[in-house]
Amino acid sequence: MKAHLAKTMEIPEEEKRLENQLCFAVYSTAHAFTRAYKPILDKVGLTYPQYLVMLALWEKSEQAVKAIGEQLDLDSGTLSPLLKRLEQNGLIKRTRDSRDERQVVVSLTDKGRAMRGEIDTIMTAIGQAAGCTLEEMKTIRGLLRGLRSNLTAAV
Repeated sequence: MKAHLAKTMEIPEEEKRLENQLCFAVYSTAHAFTRAYKPILDKVGLTYPQYLVMLALWEKSEQAVKAIGEQLDLDSGTLSPLLKRLEQNGLIKRTRDSRDERQVVVSLTDKGRAMRGEIDTIMTAIGQAAGCTLEEMKTIRGLLRGLRSNLTAAV
């Protein structure tokens, strides 16, 4: 997926239509994912961004807020309210790092750890909604990671 574009290139008119823009396909698909996840995650009491935070914590149950923000590409202004709500729901706890008081460490509670048992149900439901096999999902994910890498390198 190498992007080698000349300084100017002639783009067919059909490709200029909104529905044919790659950026719009990614954008609208992201919104469709969020809408598809909503009823699934409502059953376990999470929003989609909260689910992403929990996925990060299920991989490593104690992390600095900064590390979670970097993984999810979220700034602290967006992440802090998510963490506050997860803490209010008893899924995580936030504490100051004893070695560096400026750092806040997030860790799972027993309730948050137990919720990890829902991941198979959530992933199965979203897989069915997406209508893709696990192999197809791996292929799409690989293409999207390559695209993200190219776009990140371009700026």
